[in-house]
Amino acid sequence: MISSSLNLQNLISEFANLPGLGRKSAGRLAYYIANAPKEKIESLLDAIKNVKDNVKRCKVCFCLSDDDVCNICSSDSRNKKQIMVVENERDMLAYENVGEYKGLYHILGGALSPLIGIGPNELKIKELMTRLSGDVDEVILATNSSVEGETTATYLAKIIKPLNIKVTRIASGVPVGGDIENIDEVTLLRAYTGRMEI
Repeated sequence: MISSSLNLQNLISEFANLPGLGRKSAGRLAYYIANAPKEKIESLLDAIKNVKDNVKRCKVCFCLSDDDVCNICSSDSRNKKQIMVVENERDMLAYENVGEYKGLYHILGGALSPLIGIGPNELKIKELMTRLSGDVDEVILATNSSVEGETTATYLAKIIKPLNIKVTRIASGVPVGGDIENIDEVTLLRAYTGRMEI
């Protein structure tokens, strides 16, 4: 989209840099903002500022939270002996939306990918191992079924098994190369309930 306004062009370019937004979607957002009532935009800006100022990582599972410890980790109703390991917050949210899983999570912050320099030290693996020194019965490896996700799951299984903790992997149903955040709830539920020990 081309505009005679340099300010609008700059906003379109900034939106286009966001993940998942192409130039057309960026243009629609920019034009919406240009034409929206000032109060709506001020409310949006306040929400963005509040996120940047107040959202932090949970000190236990590393998900985004308003508090030092998130509401999942601090809940008395969650099974504290079961930890599902996921790559990112979006994957955790996908499982939370299914509503069946009642344990805790651990967010790695990505997957192993030596080709782009992501090794064990770049992920929250050391922190996971520290958590496993407590009273944990099962670790569910719910990384994506991409090459990187499978590599990560294999690596984690290898280092966790000597701790005599049950290690399971989410079952098939999640397509190879698919991202968990984009999979429907029924498929996610089938993958969770059909997990197997590795």
